[in-house]
Amino acid sequence: MIPVLEVPLGQDLTEFTACLWRSGISHRVVESEHYQVVWLQNPADAETVQHLFARWRAGESLEQVQLKAARRRRFSPAPSLKQLPLTLLLIASSFVVSILIGFGKDLDTLSFFSFAPFSFSAGTLSYPSVSDVLASGQLWRLWTPIFMHFSLMHILFNLLWVWLVGGRMEAMQGRLSLLGLVMFSGLLSNLAQFWHTGPVFGGMSGVVFALIAYSWLWDRQKQTPRFGLPPALMGFMLFWVALGYTGMLGSLGFGAIANTAHMVGLLAGLLWLPVGRRLQRGRASL
Repeated sequence: MIPVLEVPLGQDLTEFTACLWRSGISHRVVESEHYQVVWLQNPADAETVQHLFARWRAGESLEQVQLKAARRRRFSPAPSLKQLPLTLLLIASSFVVSILIGFGKDLDTLSFFSFAPFSFSAGTLSYPSVSDVLASGQLWRLWTPIFMHFSLMHILFNLLWVWLVGGRMEAMQGRLSLLGLVMFSGLLSNLAQFWHTGPVFGGMSGVVFALIAYSWLWDRQKQTPRFGLPPALMGFMLFWVALGYTGMLGSLGFGAIANTAHMVGLLAGLLWLPVGRRLQRGRASL
């Protein structure tokens, strides 16, 4: 990234930065001791940004600038697959692991990827505690349940959201930010679901709820860059959680619903916001 503008700390840049995002110009605003510094992702945008800033400071109507920005945005290219390696890895890993466990039918392989190894004896499910799992060194189990899915509907629903929201997060905020949220929300949601129901569960739903909650709160607090997801999406996801507790989703082909993982994932996404801010400030300073 390159610095392109230095603006006094007292100058409110909200309207100006909103114009830049609507123009498809990726940027960061970082506060130093005396100035706000506007950094650009693409050096080719420097001249355009300086020109827009001069016109805005001269009192030109912001509405006219927005109209021109909207025309430019229609031709902004979508992120290429090369920009989304982590998102693609999450999707591919979910398909591979779900196929390996036979979508839940291969119990031996399912036990290998589950939060804890388990066995059935005389109709009783047996498995070790969290401390035993940690002591055994099988740390992969803390996260591998997020890749296990038990039906085609289950995996397609989850991975659609990973592609839409996770891909947007990776493109705008970088793979480190996405990886951190996936690891954090995956760990917390898996732990909570294990303590509630035992080791036989799986799915990316906890991570999905974290992604949506994080992006909703990020936009609601007017952080930049903005995800731009529909504000009503958070309400829909809360409705989805409530629907899960009724048992209706199981009859629609989603199988047993890990409601605890959903709730904890949602809370994890909200808690991740301060970390996301720090990561973005550090990324802008590079």
